[in-house]
Amino acid sequence: MLNIVWSFIVVLSIICSICLGNSTGLSSAFIDSAASAVELIITLAGVICLWSGIMRIASKSGLTELFAKIFSPILRPLFPRLDRNGEAFKYITMNLTANLLGLGNTATPLGLKAMAELQKQNGGSDTAGDEMVIFVVMNTASMQLLPTMLGSLRQSYGSNAPFEIIVPVWLSSGCALAVALIIALSGNKFSKRIR
Repeated sequence: MLNIVWSFIVVLSIICSICLGNSTGLSSAFIDSAASAVELIITLAGVICLWSGIMRIASKSGLTELFAKIFSPILRPLFPRLDRNGEAFKYITMNLTANLLGLGNTATPLGLKAMAELQKQNGGSDTAGDEMVIFVVMNTASMQLLPTMLGSLRQSYGSNAPFEIIVPVWLSSGCALAVALIIALSGNKFSKRIR
């Protein structure tokens, strides 16, 4: 569906540009945006590779088990039916750690593995279980202590102080996560009452 929406926007923009006689602006926008997209990918690739490697080392060295113990008091009430030593809990803590470090692209494969493990525990049902819903909410409205990707983006666009936005990031991501969890947890309780 999103592909259709984006395609419609692009085609509509091209038609409007041609109808308004701004074809030179259109062609220069195509060239400039293609060049800046490649430049952005190269800039972010280093950060993503570095932190993906660090997360891999953390997994192999047993550091993720330490993270699981650290985050256990926070995650235990949210995921009461999960085994603390299970694969799902391990991937959830790794995903949470990557999100705390502001590494959304690194967190994605870990989140997919966590969802696969949660789906196994859900019995292969077509309906998402409570743990799956809570995890998606936590992953989507993630708290970021160190907005690494955002800082590297700001630096690539010439910011002299790329991490000066750290306090607003803490406030906004913390509020977003709190509100999302409150809504998800109250929705879970409401749906259990209906059943």
